[in-house]
Amino acid sequence: MNARSFRRDDFGFSMQLRVLKRPSQGSIMIIWTIAYLCMMLLISDYHLHRLLDFPSLILALEEGFRSDIVTPQRHHHAFGEDATFLLMPAWQEGGYLGCKLITVKPLNRGSGLPSIQGLYLLFNAETGEPIAQMDGPVLTNYRTAAASALAADYLAPKQAETLLMVGTGSLAPFLIRAHQSVRQYRQILIWGRQFEKSMLLAENMSSEMNLKVEALQDLRLAVEMADVITVATLSENPLIQGEWLKPGQHIDLVGSYKPHMREADSLAIERSKVFIDTWHALEETGDLRIPMEEGVLSKQSISGTLIDLCKKEVTARKSEGEITLFKSVGHASEDLIASVLAYQKYGSIY
Repeated sequence: MNARSFRRDDFGFSMQLRVLKRPSQGSIMIIWTIAYLCMMLLISDYHLHRLLDFPSLILALEEGFRSDIVTPQRHHHAFGEDATFLLMPAWQEGGYLGCKLITVKPLNRGSGLPSIQGLYLLFNAETGEPIAQMDGPVLTNYRTAAASALAADYLAPKQAETLLMVGTGSLAPFLIRAHQSVRQYRQILIWGRQFEKSMLLAENMSSEMNLKVEALQDLRLAVEMADVITVATLSENPLIQGEWLKPGQHIDLVGSYKPHMREADSLAIERSKVFIDTWHALEETGDLRIPMEEGVLSKQSISGTLIDLCKKEVTARKSEGEITLFKSVGHASEDLIASVLAYQKYGSIY
């Protein structure tokens, strides 16, 4: 039987495919689909944990934000019961192109499944060739935490000693590690709706980081004790109350990504110098949209974006007494930058 061989060698592995001389058109499509999947580098969650670290990722984000990356507004599609399908594309001309496909299903928590699932596809922007597929949730955790820490590096008090983590989900350990990489906190506090989970996270992080990590049941007390507060929940009602805040604090709001969701009340927004990751956040999150509808916040009162901070186009903190607040909803350029870093590191290590 006559056959042709297609062969490619990427990062030390090879793939050989035998194709019949006269297959049907449908067979050709199936063969080429399998070939592309086999040729594409698969970077699992296992590898991402070994390829990405916060100091290098934060630096890559800072440098990447100063470059020209095209980031169309992401697609939101509701499906099922309280579930969302997100598509987040981004590219750099002559470099790389990527798209993240993520499902967010909060009700999964009741069945023990992750609330966020998905994958990231990376392409060669010059040829259009797909070159890698990565674990979406792990990549998201790394880049989200790194972006929050980068913002905190610009906005948080230089002498901050106490970090409060509000939320005990999969993102919480990443946020703690990322924030610790830009400030040397002496104490970390954890608050969650289920105190048992807070205690478990505190025990794990204390053992890992070799510092004092304490779970608290009183959220108000925790907020009053903290210099920096990072919040990653799926809350629909404000958790952080503006009347609890003290001068000089920095608040990092991560979880709210829909117009009806919010993690801080309008007074907290009103008392803060507000920065965002993308202007689309004004439409997407209740943390900003609701205060705007109430007349507490306007587009003109937003102090700038994280990209503006990285490009030195806006002033961060004018005084130690200012309360600063960074609200993120997720920016596709962060995924692209993180995926390229992981892809390039994979090539140099394996």
